[in-house]
Amino acid sequence: MQVPTIEVDQVPDPSAEGVLVIDVREPHEWAEGHIDGALHVPLGDLPTRVGELDPQTTTYVVCHLGGRSARAVAWLQQQGHDVVNVAGGMDAWEAAGRPTVR
Repeated sequence: MQVPTIEVDQVPDPSAEGVLVIDVREPHEWAEGHIDGALHVPLGDLPTRVGELDPQTTTYVVCHLGGRSARAVAWLQQQGHDVVNVAGGMDAWEAAGRPTVR
């Protein structure tokens, strides 16, 4: 199964209605800076928190560089979710000048 991926400049504004971004990084990484409006669900917690996600809503998944988010996307796809991996993760997000909060 191929992991759908999007470049950071193609991710819609996370604060817009109907746009969901989940951040699967660890709590200390989240605290260092994250996308405003993102939902924090560490990768290890995803199986127990998947019920918080609407499978019909396109969900953008981000981590530090894109590896963990790709694993999360692959797993969520198997569960029937509409998900997209954010290429390059938070490193690419910040390098592109997209806003973050701390």
